[in-house]
Amino acid sequence: MLQTSHVPVLTQQVLEYLAPRPGGVYVDCTLGFAGHASEIARCIGAQGHLIGFDRDPQALALAQQKLDLLAAELGASMPRITLIGEPFSRIAAHLAPLSIDGILADFGVSSMQLDQPQRGFSFQADGPLDMRQDTRQSLTAEQVVNEMDEKLLANLIYEYGEERRSWRIARAIVRARPIATTSQLARVVAGCVPTIKSERIHPATRTFQALRIYVNRELDEIRDLLHAVPKLLRPGGRVVAISFHSLEDRIVKDEFRDGAAQQIWSLLTRKPVTASDDEIALNPRARSAKLRAAQRIEPSQISNPQHRNSTRHSTREQIRWPAM
Repeated sequence: MLQTSHVPVLTQQVLEYLAPRPGGVYVDCTLGFAGHASEIARCIGAQGHLIGFDRDPQALALAQQKLDLLAAELGASMPRITLIGEPFSRIAAHLAPLSIDGILADFGVSSMQLDQPQRGFSFQADGPLDMRQDTRQSLTAEQVVNEMDEKLLANLIYEYGEERRSWRIARAIVRARPIATTSQLARVVAGCVPTIKSERIHPATRTFQALRIYVNRELDEIRDLLHAVPKLLRPGGRVVAISFHSLEDRIVKDEFRDGAAQQIWSLLTRKPVTASDDEIALNPRARSAKLRAAQRIEPSQISNPQHRNSTRHSTREQIRWPAM
């Protein structure tokens, strides 16, 4: 059934900084329910081309439904649409260099995924420990929780969840094995660490974040995308990135800053753009959203600095990554 409750975050700000023009070629790297994509499609018209990436087959099918309805509404002014069911890190394999006018990426897990207990992203309702954005891959959160060495598990929770109590949590998880469901894992974590009064989040929130990031290789996906983007954008083309936690935002900020120093980017946002109080009241998910944008400078030489490989997260070197 077609879902209609999804509300994309920072839509007006996305349109302001992406500045989609009629006839342009634009990429939505995180298609989801096509909320942002639909608004971009309205701007670029029949001569435009909208390309959408999503590695979640279910999300891609729902986006197709949404765009089909939009096509019925717009008629002859509907742009050409291409949907690609792969990770956005594969963008360079599908798009020609210097042919894109704008790229949007709305990182993190979607509300559609969080709202489905069977996907295992949230402990708000009981479900299997899955957490795969691409359900075709083999690795699940259940495998990580039940098979990873205690030390590596503690490092993972510390690095990707920014959880200071990671050793205590990892030890409790190992002792409680086997763990098969989201509610079971949440109880294990909550049972070994006290709630911090100054925080509003559940004690297991950071552990769930860490597992999700690891299972889906989210931070490396972001880095790979941002490394590829300069070679794909036309001079004057824009990239807009929305992050939902500090690990994502730090990568975007650093890549844009380093690119500006190398005269690849002109920064359009010196500080992250955030949602207004009115938008947060209507869409609480927008509370943690941070938007950054940059514009491509005339390309002369696009370098590939050695420091990019050396800045990968420390956990990346400690944990043997499974085949996807």
